[in-house]
Amino acid sequence: MLRIEYDRYGGPEVMRLETYELPAPGKGEIAVRVKAASINPLDWKLRQGFMKLMMGRRFPRAMGMDFAGVVEAVGPGVTGFAYGDEVLGQVPMTKPGSFAETAITTSNLVIKKPASLAFLAAAALPTVGVTAWRALIDGGKLKTGQSVFINGAAGGVGQAAIAVAKTVGAVITARVGPSSLAHSAEWGLARLLDYTQPLPDKLKGSFDVVFDCHGSLTSKDEDFLTKRSGVAVDIDPTVGNLIRSLISPRHSFVRGVLSTPILQKIVELATAGQFTIPINRTAPLAEAIALISDLEAGNRLPGKSVIVME
Repeated sequence: MLRIEYDRYGGPEVMRLETYELPAPGKGEIAVRVKAASINPLDWKLRQGFMKLMMGRRFPRAMGMDFAGVVEAVGPGVTGFAYGDEVLGQVPMTKPGSFAETAITTSNLVIKKPASLAFLAAAALPTVGVTAWRALIDGGKLKTGQSVFINGAAGGVGQAAIAVAKTVGAVITARVGPSSLAHSAEWGLARLLDYTQPLPDKLKGSFDVVFDCHGSLTSKDEDFLTKRSGVAVDIDPTVGNLIRSLISPRHSFVRGVLSTPILQKIVELATAGQFTIPINRTAPLAEAIALISDLEAGNRLPGKSVIVME
C-alpha cells in the first residue's frame, strides 16, 4: 500500500510517498479503503510540528485526517459497521493517515455514507462542516433572521459556514481576499467585503455573530463588528482567543472536534442539496504532495482540495 508520510517535522520537503503495511484493526477500530481524502491546513501544521508536544517524535508518521471510503475490516467490539459499508469521517488526530490507499480509524469517528452522496463530496465534509456548525450553532447560537459576519469565507471552513448560515436563514456578510472576489457571485450573500480594505464604519455593531475563520480579525475588530448582545467566535487556538473566551461573554472559542451526530446532520443536508462545499482542485495520490505543497504556499481557491485514490 502507498501513503504520504514524513520522517521528521518540517516543511513540504519532508513529505514522501512510501509503501507501508496496514495492521489488522484492533479493538474498536475499522480498516477503510480510502476513496477520497480532503486536505486541511491542520494536516501540514501537524507535519510542521505545530502540536509536537502532543504528537510526539515517533516516525515515520502518516498525514491526513478527513476521508470517505469503504470498510475492509472491523476490529473486536465494533458494531454497526461491516465489510463493504461506505463511510466517511476522520482518523484520530494523534494517528493521522487518510492520505493513503488504506487507513485505520476508530468506529466513533465515522458514519455511513448515503449512496447518493459521492465519495468526493463526502470527503470534504468532516472537519470544515463540523467546525462551522460548532462555531455558528453551538458557539454563536445563530438563529433565523440574525446577521452573521464570516471572515475568511473563501476557505473550506468559510464555505461551510456560509452553508450552515444559509440553512439557518441568517443574513450573511462575508470577507475574502481579492483573488476570491471573482468566484463569489453565486454565493448568495447580503454583502461581500475585500479583506485588504478597512472595515466600513457603517458596520459598527451590526452583527449578532462574528465568525473569524481566518484568524486575521483583532479583538478590536470583533468588538467593533459585534452587537452588544452578540458574540464573536474564534477557532484559532491562540492564547488571546482562549483568554477572551474565558473572561468575556461576547467572545467564544470553539474547537472543531468531530461529532458524529453533527456530521450526520450535515450529511443529511448535503444529501438533500442544502449543504455544498465547492471542490476546487483534485489530484491522485501520486501527485498529492505537489498539491499539498502548493496549498501550503498559499495558492488556494474557494472551497476544498481533495486527493482521489485511483
